[in-house]
Amino acid sequence: MIVLRPPGGRSLQLRPRALAVGAALTLLAVVLGGLTLVGVDRPAPDVPAILAGGGNPADRFILLDLRLPRLATALGVGAALGLAGAVCQSLLRNPLGSPDVLGFTQGAATGALVVVVLGGGSLALGGAAMAGGLATGLLGYALVGRHGLAGHRVVLVGIGVTAILSGVNGYLLTRAPLTDAARAALWLTGSLDGRGWVNALPLLAALAVLAPAILASGRALQLIELGDDLATALGVPVGRLRPLLLAAAVALVSLAAAAAGPVSFVALTAPHLARRLTRAPGPNLLPATLLGAALLVAADLVAQHAIAGQQLPVGVVTGVIGGSHLVWLLAVGRRSGRL
Repeated sequence: MIVLRPPGGRSLQLRPRALAVGAALTLLAVVLGGLTLVGVDRPAPDVPAILAGGGNPADRFILLDLRLPRLATALGVGAALGLAGAVCQSLLRNPLGSPDVLGFTQGAATGALVVVVLGGGSLALGGAAMAGGLATGLLGYALVGRHGLAGHRVVLVGIGVTAILSGVNGYLLTRAPLTDAARAALWLTGSLDGRGWVNALPLLAALAVLAPAILASGRALQLIELGDDLATALGVPVGRLRPLLLAAAVALVSLAAAAAGPVSFVALTAPHLARRLTRAPGPNLLPATLLGAALLVAADLVAQHAIAGQQLPVGVVTGVIGGSHLVWLLAVGRRSGRL
């Protein structure tokens, strides 16, 4: 670790391995994004020329109206889920404290599903997803109380809330017309198919506002992981900061669900993998964000080309990867006596 102490300023800690991992993840996201834009089944002839305003109308439509907004949505959703997962796991001091397990994702899906079933527009979809996610967060907070936010109680409550909301979602599907139910079922799986700028821009705007504020709280999150009493003694306003950061995480998860549906397990997997790659203590907010973005773009590429002539929903791929990772976490936790 390298510590920089500028005259009259706060010290800055630099971890070379974490910086190298961040650079590698950024490069990986760029490469995967390039593969998405260039295409595999139907390569664009000259991507730089089209991005500069050239190319024929058909190639411009494929690149600018289909592939580019899909890539932007994938990057935004992956980054939002990775960052939100790192915040939740750090605040709750629990490796299973991801938005998927806590029910935030399912709550956002319930709110958005109401709009999908009723035939509302994209703006209403984002608002309903936000309302559903925040309502689920408030419900979980009320059930566990202020002193139950660290430990396994909050995870157990989240599992129960998720089960209840899954039943509600199933009921909503039975009440919808057949065409709307089929569209909603695909959305509930988590899909990037047909995503446009109307899906990507609200999430990217939220990331531009919330991500810098969350990243600036990285030092405070690292202290909170050591315990509330110690963090408070070192000057961290835990009682005020925890609900604010949880609300920001729920907002990111809700907007990600509105953009691409409840994509599962990215929020759980990305922070764990980032921590293993950097081997650094603390929440590893930026590596988790970059890894979430790269992971979702990679999963989308697999979903598009794993089966010839058929596209899978991206949620299927992330579910297989993340579900396997969750089983591994439970097995490791049981062997170490933590579960």
